[in-house]
Amino acid sequence: MFREKIKVFDCTIRDGGLINDHDFSDHFVREVYRALSEAGVDYMEIGYKNSKSLFPDEKFGKWKFCEDDHIKQVIDGIPSKMKLSVMVDVGRVEIKDVKQKKDSPVDMVRVASYVKDIDKAIHLVNQFADKGYETAVNIMAISRALDSEITEALEQLEKESRADVIYIVDSFGSLYQETTEFLVKKARSIIKTKELGIHAHNNQQLGFSNTIEAIIHGVNYLDGTVYGLGRAAGNCPLELLIGFLKNPKYDIRPILDLISKEFVPLREKMEWGYIIPYAITGMLDEHPKAAIELRASHKKENYREFYDSIKGKDLD
Repeated sequence: MFREKIKVFDCTIRDGGLINDHDFSDHFVREVYRALSEAGVDYMEIGYKNSKSLFPDEKFGKWKFCEDDHIKQVIDGIPSKMKLSVMVDVGRVEIKDVKQKKDSPVDMVRVASYVKDIDKAIHLVNQFADKGYETAVNIMAISRALDSEITEALEQLEKESRADVIYIVDSFGSLYQETTEFLVKKARSIIKTKELGIHAHNNQQLGFSNTIEAIIHGVNYLDGTVYGLGRAAGNCPLELLIGFLKNPKYDIRPILDLISKEFVPLREKMEWGYIIPYAITGMLDEHPKAAIELRASHKKENYREFYDSIKGKDLD
């Protein structure tokens, strides 16, 4: 699958940080940065840019805040053409905390938003564009939005935002190929002046296949994470994505080395990936927080009871 416009966008540290309160070591982040750079990945999202005034500094690691000095320390001395991104959530960032692009190692800012907050996301993303950054808006939990809401949000983003990319985000890992195709075609019928992106979670082991479906229908910005690392069931595995793409600029070998050296040991300390409770929340289009709580309890393997408890919500 060769298409010059395709960009591979790694979210390993940002999405993986939702498991460990963004407390990855400098060594780990540096090794991810090095491997992605050698592999030819286009973008690395190194974490969130949250305001410290809104979150207790002592609870979270540095990649929840992504201060420019910390980023520079980690990437220093590593040859790289890869661009860096940070993510912000509507209501969790202070614009004054983000420097002008010319003074920062960050290249892109992505704004995460639900459809109900698209107007706020547009206000934010336009301010980041004014500061000189590449920008994107990620439409979160799109599977739970009404068709009319999605249409209105896309129309607003096309007419009013200066975002470079609009992302379809399958937050709950509930989409299938048919719904992915429908959403991509809807977005493309409205979004004419911006690129489209796909961010797929792997609750039903469809993160990779849904990403391929999006590629087939013209999506060029493709999210993935090394070894599928990410909250709950994780994301489209980056190594599968690079293996699928036929662009010679990508090299899977540094990613395979990274998995062997850093991610296999990490798997002994952190749980992520396809597990039945996450599959259940994906099937039922539910946020995985209940499944995450289950995995931390003494009933972690009681799948039927968990299914009935979640399914019962639909009957109330």
